[in-house]
Amino acid sequence: MRSFVRLNNKRMEIFQEGELGVPILILTGMGCSFEEWFEVTEALSKTNKILMFHRPGLGESEIGEENRTTSRTVKEINELLNTLQINEPIILVGHSYGGLCAQQFTKLYPSKVKTLILVDSTSVELGRLDRLEDCSTYANLDETELKRIIHPVLTENQKKLPLHVQQRLLRFQQTPNLYKAMKSEVENWKADARIIKKLGQLPNIPLLVIGRDKKYVIQQGVEEGLPESELMLLEETWEQLIEEQAELSKSSRLVFAENSGHSVHLDRPDLIIEAVKNLVEDTKSQ
Repeated sequence: MRSFVRLNNKRMEIFQEGELGVPILILTGMGCSFEEWFEVTEALSKTNKILMFHRPGLGESEIGEENRTTSRTVKEINELLNTLQINEPIILVGHSYGGLCAQQFTKLYPSKVKTLILVDSTSVELGRLDRLEDCSTYANLDETELKRIIHPVLTENQKKLPLHVQQRLLRFQQTPNLYKAMKSEVENWKADARIIKKLGQLPNIPLLVIGRDKKYVIQQGVEEGLPESELMLLEETWEQLIEEQAELSKSSRLVFAENSGHSVHLDRPDLIIEAVKNLVEDTKSQ
Protein backbone atom coordinates (compact mmCIF):
# COMPACT_ATOMS: atom_id res chain seq x y z
CA MET A 1 0.00 0.00 0.00
CA ARG A 2 1.33 3.43 -0.98
CA SER A 3 1.24 6.18 1.63
CA PHE A 4 3.21 9.20 2.83
CA VAL A 5 5.29 10.19 5.84
CA ARG A 6 7.06 13.44 6.64
CA LEU A 7 10.84 13.34 6.99
CA ASN A 8 12.91 16.51 7.39
CA ASN A 9 9.69 18.49 6.90
CA LYS A 10 9.19 17.01 3.42
CA ARG A 11 6.72 14.48 2.13
CA MET A 12 8.13 11.02 1.35
CA GLU A 13 6.25 8.40 -0.63
CA ILE A 14 6.51 4.94 0.89
CA PHE A 15 5.20 1.45 0.19
CA GLN A 16 4.28 -1.02 2.93
CA GLU A 17 2.82 -4.48 2.56
CA GLY A 18 2.56 -7.49 4.84
CA GLU A 19 2.31 -7.80 8.59
CA LEU A 20 4.32 -10.88 9.50
CA GLY A 21 7.94 -11.89 9.79
CA VAL A 22 11.24 -10.03 9.61
CA PRO A 23 10.94 -6.59 7.94
CA ILE A 24 12.45 -6.43 4.46
CA LEU A 25 13.58 -2.99 3.25
CA ILE A 26 14.26 -2.74 -0.49
CA LEU A 27 16.36 0.15 -1.86
CA THR A 28 15.79 0.83 -5.56
CA GLY A 29 18.37 1.79 -8.16
CA MET A 30 19.07 5.28 -9.48
CA GLY A 31 16.04 6.75 -11.20
CA CYS A 32 13.99 3.60 -10.53
CA SER A 33 10.49 3.30 -9.10
CA PHE A 34 9.54 0.88 -6.37
CA GLU A 35 6.60 -0.07 -8.62
CA GLU A 36 9.04 -2.22 -10.64
CA TRP A 37 9.33 -4.61 -7.68
CA PHE A 38 5.63 -5.53 -7.80
CA GLU A 39 6.11 -9.28 -8.41
CA VAL A 40 8.76 -9.56 -5.69
CA THR A 41 6.80 -7.65 -3.07
CA GLU A 42 3.52 -9.44 -3.87
CA ALA A 43 5.18 -12.78 -3.13
CA LEU A 44 7.30 -11.80 -0.13
CA SER A 45 4.59 -9.77 1.62
CA LYS A 46 2.74 -13.02 2.34
CA THR A 47 5.43 -13.99 4.84
CA ASN A 48 7.27 -10.74 5.65
CA LYS A 49 6.74 -7.04 6.21
CA ILE A 50 7.87 -5.14 3.10
CA LEU A 51 9.02 -1.52 3.15
CA MET A 52 10.15 0.61 0.20
CA PHE A 53 10.39 4.34 -0.39
CA HIS A 54 11.07 6.83 -3.14
CA ARG A 55 14.13 8.91 -2.41
CA PRO A 56 13.48 12.69 -2.59
CA GLY A 57 12.77 13.67 -6.19
CA LEU A 58 11.49 10.23 -7.18
CA GLY A 59 7.79 9.56 -7.59
CA GLU A 60 5.81 11.86 -5.30
CA SER A 61 8.59 12.35 -2.74
CA GLU A 62 9.42 16.03 -2.35
CA ILE A 63 12.95 17.20 -3.10
CA GLY A 64 14.79 20.07 -1.46
CA GLU A 65 17.94 21.97 -2.36
CA GLU A 66 20.29 19.55 -0.62
CA ASN A 67 22.80 17.39 -2.50
CA ARG A 68 21.60 13.85 -3.03
CA THR A 69 24.28 11.62 -1.55
CA THR A 70 24.41 8.09 -0.18
CA SER A 71 25.05 9.61 3.26
CA ARG A 72 21.80 11.57 3.05
CA THR A 73 19.92 8.48 1.91
CA VAL A 74 21.36 6.48 4.81
CA LYS A 75 20.18 9.15 7.23
CA GLU A 76 16.70 9.04 5.66
CA ILE A 77 16.59 5.24 5.98
CA ASN A 78 17.40 5.48 9.68
CA GLU A 79 14.84 8.23 10.26
CA LEU A 80 12.20 6.28 8.34
CA LEU A 81 12.76 3.15 10.42
CA ASN A 82 12.48 5.23 13.59
CA THR A 83 9.33 6.98 12.35
CA LEU A 84 7.67 3.67 11.52
CA GLN A 85 8.90 2.20 14.83
CA ILE A 86 10.75 -0.66 13.17
CA ASN A 87 13.21 -1.58 15.90
CA GLU A 88 14.19 -5.14 15.03
CA PRO A 89 17.07 -5.95 12.64
CA ILE A 90 15.94 -5.93 9.01
CA ILE A 91 16.72 -7.80 5.83
CA LEU A 92 18.20 -5.07 3.64
CA VAL A 93 18.02 -5.42 -0.15
CA GLY A 94 19.85 -2.95 -2.40
CA HIS A 95 19.71 -2.87 -6.18
CA SER A 96 22.31 -0.98 -8.26
CA TYR A 97 22.80 2.47 -6.64
CA GLY A 98 20.53 1.28 -3.84
CA GLY A 99 23.14 -1.40 -3.15
CA LEU A 100 25.73 1.29 -2.60
CA CYS A 101 23.44 2.97 -0.05
CA ALA A 102 22.78 -0.42 1.56
CA GLN A 103 26.50 -1.04 2.06
CA GLN A 104 26.95 2.31 3.77
CA PHE A 105 23.90 1.84 6.00
CA THR A 106 25.10 -1.63 7.06
CA LYS A 107 28.54 -0.30 7.97
CA LEU A 108 27.11 2.59 9.98
CA TYR A 109 24.26 0.69 11.65
CA PRO A 110 25.40 -2.96 11.84
CA SER A 111 23.01 -3.81 14.67
CA LYS A 112 20.04 -2.82 12.50
CA VAL A 113 20.78 -5.23 9.62
CA LYS A 114 20.12 -8.95 9.99
CA THR A 115 20.97 -9.91 6.41
CA LEU A 116 22.26 -7.93 3.42
CA ILE A 117 21.31 -8.71 -0.18
CA LEU A 118 23.08 -6.88 -3.01
CA VAL A 119 21.31 -7.17 -6.37
CA ASP A 120 23.68 -6.34 -9.24
CA SER A 121 24.92 -3.62 -6.93
CA THR A 122 27.13 -0.69 -7.80
CA SER A 123 30.63 -1.21 -6.42
CA VAL A 124 32.67 1.39 -4.56
CA GLU A 125 35.44 0.52 -7.03
CA LEU A 126 33.45 1.30 -10.16
CA GLY A 127 33.70 4.63 -11.96
CA ARG A 128 30.36 4.50 -13.66
CA LEU A 129 29.45 5.84 -17.07
CA ASP A 130 26.47 8.15 -16.83
CA ARG A 131 24.12 10.42 -18.74
CA LEU A 132 24.78 13.49 -16.64
CA GLU A 133 24.27 15.86 -19.57
CA ASP A 134 20.77 14.51 -20.22
CA CYS A 135 19.91 14.64 -16.53
CA SER A 136 21.07 18.26 -16.33
CA THR A 137 18.96 19.24 -19.33
CA TYR A 138 15.81 17.48 -18.17
CA ALA A 139 16.17 18.80 -14.62
CA ASN A 140 15.53 22.34 -15.86
CA LEU A 141 12.31 21.53 -17.74
CA ASP A 142 8.78 21.55 -16.39
CA GLU A 143 6.45 18.56 -16.64
CA THR A 144 4.70 19.81 -19.81
CA GLU A 145 8.03 20.18 -21.63
CA LEU A 146 9.20 16.78 -20.42
CA LYS A 147 6.04 15.13 -21.76
CA ARG A 148 6.73 16.68 -25.13
CA ILE A 149 10.37 15.52 -25.23
CA ILE A 150 10.32 12.22 -23.35
CA HIS A 151 8.16 9.44 -24.70
CA PRO A 152 8.57 6.76 -22.05
CA VAL A 153 8.47 3.17 -23.21
CA LEU A 154 7.96 0.20 -20.95
CA THR A 155 10.18 -2.85 -21.25
CA GLU A 156 8.61 -6.18 -22.13
CA ASN A 157 8.84 -7.27 -18.50
CA GLN A 158 7.24 -4.03 -17.27
CA LYS A 159 4.35 -4.62 -19.68
CA LYS A 160 3.58 -7.82 -17.75
CA LEU A 161 2.84 -5.82 -14.60
CA PRO A 162 -0.73 -4.75 -13.71
CA LEU A 163 -2.08 -1.85 -15.77
CA HIS A 164 -2.20 0.58 -12.84
CA VAL A 165 1.47 -0.14 -12.13
CA GLN A 166 2.38 0.41 -15.80
CA GLN A 167 0.62 3.79 -15.78
CA ARG A 168 2.50 4.93 -12.68
CA LEU A 169 5.81 3.80 -14.20
CA LEU A 170 5.12 5.93 -17.28
CA ARG A 171 4.29 9.00 -15.17
CA PHE A 172 7.35 8.35 -13.01
CA GLN A 173 9.64 9.06 -15.99
CA GLN A 174 8.12 12.46 -16.77
CA THR A 175 8.74 14.47 -13.60
CA PRO A 176 11.55 17.06 -13.55
CA ASN A 177 12.52 16.26 -9.95
CA LEU A 178 13.47 12.72 -11.01
CA TYR A 179 16.26 14.14 -13.17
CA LYS A 180 17.30 16.65 -10.52
CA ALA A 181 17.73 13.79 -8.07
CA MET A 182 19.61 11.62 -10.60
CA LYS A 183 21.90 14.49 -11.57
CA SER A 184 22.79 15.12 -7.92
CA GLU A 185 23.32 11.42 -7.15
CA VAL A 186 25.64 11.05 -10.14
CA GLU A 187 27.62 14.20 -9.29
CA ASN A 188 28.27 12.95 -5.75
CA TRP A 189 28.86 9.28 -6.51
CA LYS A 190 32.66 9.28 -6.51
CA ALA A 191 32.87 11.16 -3.23
CA ASP A 192 30.26 8.80 -1.77
CA ALA A 193 32.36 5.79 -2.80
CA ARG A 194 35.42 7.18 -1.02
CA ILE A 195 33.40 7.73 2.16
CA ILE A 196 32.02 4.19 2.12
CA LYS A 197 35.48 2.67 1.58
CA LYS A 198 36.87 4.61 4.55
CA LEU A 199 34.21 3.11 6.81
CA GLY A 200 36.04 -0.22 6.68
CA GLN A 201 34.64 -3.72 6.35
CA LEU A 202 31.05 -4.84 6.50
CA PRO A 203 29.99 -6.60 9.70
CA ASN A 204 30.16 -10.39 9.50
CA ILE A 205 26.47 -10.93 8.72
CA PRO A 206 24.82 -13.16 6.10
CA LEU A 207 25.43 -11.60 2.70
CA LEU A 208 23.89 -12.64 -0.60
CA VAL A 209 25.31 -11.13 -3.78
CA ILE A 210 23.26 -11.52 -6.96
CA GLY A 211 24.83 -10.60 -10.29
CA ARG A 212 23.50 -10.38 -13.81
CA ASP A 213 24.16 -12.89 -16.58
CA LYS A 214 27.23 -11.67 -18.48
CA LYS A 215 26.57 -13.71 -21.63
CA TYR A 216 22.92 -12.67 -21.69
CA VAL A 217 23.78 -8.95 -21.43
CA ILE A 218 26.41 -9.21 -24.17
CA GLN A 219 23.98 -11.01 -26.46
CA GLN A 220 21.27 -8.41 -25.85
CA GLY A 221 23.73 -5.60 -26.54
CA VAL A 222 24.98 -7.15 -29.77
CA GLU A 223 21.38 -7.53 -30.96
CA GLU A 224 20.92 -3.82 -30.33
CA GLY A 225 23.96 -3.06 -32.50
CA LEU A 226 26.55 -2.33 -29.82
CA PRO A 227 30.20 -3.38 -30.36
CA GLU A 228 30.78 -6.86 -28.92
CA SER A 229 34.37 -6.10 -27.88
CA GLU A 230 33.28 -3.12 -25.77
CA LEU A 231 30.43 -5.10 -24.24
CA MET A 232 32.76 -7.94 -23.31
CA LEU A 233 35.22 -5.55 -21.64
CA LEU A 234 32.47 -3.87 -19.65
CA GLU A 235 30.81 -7.12 -18.59
CA GLU A 236 34.09 -8.78 -17.60
CA THR A 237 34.85 -5.82 -15.34
CA TRP A 238 31.34 -5.72 -13.90
CA GLU A 239 31.43 -9.46 -13.16
CA GLN A 240 34.75 -9.08 -11.37
CA LEU A 241 33.35 -6.28 -9.21
CA ILE A 242 30.31 -8.40 -8.34
CA GLU A 243 32.58 -11.30 -7.36
CA GLU A 244 34.62 -8.97 -5.14
CA GLN A 245 31.45 -7.91 -3.32
CA ALA A 246 30.97 -11.53 -2.28
CA GLU A 247 34.23 -11.19 -0.32
CA LEU A 248 32.82 -8.41 1.87
CA SER A 249 31.57 -10.90 4.47
CA LYS A 250 32.79 -14.29 5.64
CA SER A 251 29.17 -15.47 5.57
CA SER A 252 28.45 -14.74 1.93
CA ARG A 253 26.96 -16.47 -1.09
CA LEU A 254 27.29 -15.47 -4.76
CA VAL A 255 24.62 -16.17 -7.38
CA PHE A 256 24.48 -15.12 -11.02
CA ALA A 257 20.94 -14.75 -12.35
CA GLU A 258 20.73 -16.74 -15.56
CA ASN A 259 18.98 -14.93 -18.45
CA SER A 260 18.93 -11.63 -16.60
CA GLY A 261 20.25 -8.17 -17.26
CA HIS A 262 20.78 -5.40 -14.72
CA SER A 263 17.11 -5.36 -13.66
CA VAL A 264 17.13 -8.76 -11.99
CA HIS A 265 13.90 -7.95 -10.14
CA LEU A 266 12.14 -7.69 -13.51
CA ASP A 267 14.03 -10.37 -15.46
CA ARG A 268 14.19 -12.98 -12.68
CA PRO A 269 11.85 -12.04 -9.83
CA ASP A 270 11.53 -15.76 -9.08
CA LEU A 271 15.22 -15.97 -8.21
CA ILE A 272 15.05 -13.04 -5.78
CA ILE A 273 11.88 -14.39 -4.16
CA GLU A 274 13.38 -17.86 -3.66
CA ALA A 275 16.70 -16.47 -2.41
CA VAL A 276 15.03 -14.22 0.19
CA LYS A 277 12.75 -17.03 1.39
CA ASN A 278 15.76 -19.32 1.80
CA LEU A 279 17.61 -16.67 3.78
CA VAL A 280 14.61 -16.13 6.03
CA GLU A 281 14.43 -19.87 6.73
CA ASP A 282 18.18 -20.01 7.38
CA THR A 283 17.98 -17.22 9.95
CA LYS A 284 15.08 -18.97 11.72
CA SER A 285 17.19 -22.06 12.22
CA GLN A 286 20.15 -20.12 13.64
